[in-house]
Amino acid sequence: MARKRKRSLLEQGNSRRCSIRKLSTNYLNLSSSSDEKPHPRLVCFLSLHLFIYSVINSPAEKEESTSPKLTKYWLQRYNLFSRYDEGIEMDEEGWYSVTPEEIAVKQAERCRGKVVIDCFSGVGGNTIQFAKVSSSVIAIDIDPVKVEMAINNALVYGVDDRVDYVVGDFIHLAPSLKGDVLFLSPPWGGPMYNKVETYTLDMLQPKDGYKLFQIAQTITPNIIMFLPRNVDLAQLEELAWLSSPPLTLEIEENCVGGRIKGITAYFSCCAV
Repeated sequence: MARKRKRSLLEQGNSRRCSIRKLSTNYLNLSSSSDEKPHPRLVCFLSLHLFIYSVINSPAEKEESTSPKLTKYWLQRYNLFSRYDEGIEMDEEGWYSVTPEEIAVKQAERCRGKVVIDCFSGVGGNTIQFAKVSSSVIAIDIDPVKVEMAINNALVYGVDDRVDYVVGDFIHLAPSLKGDVLFLSPPWGGPMYNKVETYTLDMLQPKDGYKLFQIAQTITPNIIMFLPRNVDLAQLEELAWLSSPPLTLEIEENCVGGRIKGITAYFSCCAV
């Protein structure tokens, strides 16, 4: 029954689109071929239908209407993906967790020509930019739906053939992974991360930042971490000098539109 109901609603929606399109076309023909001015009420009626038609056909309609709390992220959609209107797909978590494209581009520049492992790839914002400049990318996410979206988004940008997608848990897969640079952007705990004065590494998910960093070091010392703007910088320094041998650390503030969006920490035994 549910499938039939859904199909019925879809058919109704298509029917309304056709009706509005027909009304719009008739109005345009009337306006261009007739010397008579249409009745004001007719103009008002058709203008309303034109507006409804434009909303129904808006590429952002389905995303904007998904959840009112995502409105502020939807308004920044072109900061997240400049090619958003070409078929980009995101789930609710993707809206507030994907790296803004401008930042992802800068992070990727540090990985030119390298084999990059994107450990928590999500809907693929960073993966796409890594694929543009690196020799190859391994993109890992535990959520198969996110991996499907990431593949779709890579297709939009034309880089799908440069990425190996893996559905799995990075923590369990780590012993079998090999790469030159490892990118860590684990879940920050949702949008509420900025409500605390200082974000500490133990707040990262699914493991605390110290444990994730130790796992990453078994693969490569060249590690990039993308973290909240209020992260405890002293803890990042601690990660570097407690390593054996100690690692070089470079901290970068990432801004979009003049506002700090996050912190990128570049760890390496040499220049990445």
